[in-house]
Amino acid sequence: MHAAQGEPLEGLPEVELAADGRELPRRRRARLDARRLRPLQHEERDSGRRDRGRYELPLAVPSEKRHGRHGSLSPMRVLVTGGAGFIGSHFVRRLAAAGDEVVVLDKLTYAGNQANLDAVEHEFRRGDIADADVVAEAAAGCDAIVNFAAETHVDRSILGPADFILTDVLGTQVLLDHARHHGLRHLQVSTDEVYGDIEPNAPAATEESPLRASSPYSASKAGGDLQVLAYVRTYGVDALITRGANTYGPRQYPEKFLPLFITNALDGEHLPVYGDGRQRREWLHVEDHCAGIELALREGRAGEVYNVGGQERENMEVVRRILDLTRGSPDLVRHVADRPGHDRRYAVDSSKLRALGWSPKHSFDAGGLAGTVDWYRANREWWEPIKSGDYRAYYEQQYAARLGA
Repeated sequence: MHAAQGEPLEGLPEVELAADGRELPRRRRARLDARRLRPLQHEERDSGRRDRGRYELPLAVPSEKRHGRHGSLSPMRVLVTGGAGFIGSHFVRRLAAAGDEVVVLDKLTYAGNQANLDAVEHEFRRGDIADADVVAEAAAGCDAIVNFAAETHVDRSILGPADFILTDVLGTQVLLDHARHHGLRHLQVSTDEVYGDIEPNAPAATEESPLRASSPYSASKAGGDLQVLAYVRTYGVDALITRGANTYGPRQYPEKFLPLFITNALDGEHLPVYGDGRQRREWLHVEDHCAGIELALREGRAGEVYNVGGQERENMEVVRRILDLTRGSPDLVRHVADRPGHDRRYAVDSSKLRALGWSPKHSFDAGGLAGTVDWYRANREWWEPIKSGDYRAYYEQQYAARLGA
């Protein structure tokens, strides 16, 4: 049964309330009204637009009301979960610089670092996205949720997958439930790894490609993605997904490939290359990734997925470039036992996001990687304390036997 134009939909409150019971300001309610589901007209079906069921979810706001960097109503109040992590903190900086109000919810696990948000205007809440009460308090009065909160490292998922399922699947469901009951837009930040191994000469994965996750990490992210799409179809939630390539840049926790190899090379330590090093990945600068996420948030259509790709390179090619930039010896390279189930190639087609207006500004070879190396060289005070204590224990567990073999 269709809802009449302008009438509240079943399951959505007629008057929007914040988590503490206060009625939200009229301006906030007006923005939500602009995102309400509307009946899909027969002539729209005939014009070739995809019929997603009983309702068509429009853009975040009506086109006649858009303005600002990407044309959408501004400013917004946005809950950024995982906003003290690598990509999340860069996204918080971007939104704050654009004049948006930002609330950060972060559990501050090993990879979360409040120092990433120094000198950035925001409100901070410490807590778990799997806790509905914590989410409700943090999201009060927000227009949107952007979910970066995740367990993300493949190697750690192999050692202990349970935490990945709790955060990446259950945590996502809790956020979606809040978005459902309070009329928020939800953007799920996902990964190209959900598409699995791409054959060497095969075309890059599109948003319509099947999900073929290989690791407990990518399987948990795929599970979260499926929850998003299910909530759109079942409940009419205003939600969408971005799937990004391997992201690099300043302030990345040094367990990941690039910061690990850069900092090890700067310290004269071995570079543990999995297997033959012929794996291929796309490399996406964090600023370009955040630009793509912001564009999808402001202009993307609910129920859609948007790939955010980079420049494809072989791992050993990247290793040699790191050695050149750090003046490290080739003798630092150690080929070690490969990761179980290691995918050989990731590649995504970003045409859909480019059609919205996204265009990367950073080139991996022409300044992107070099600038990242320069940042780690100049900011030892940021990463040296991290590469001790708990990190060192993990590093020994993951690489000591391999390097000693």
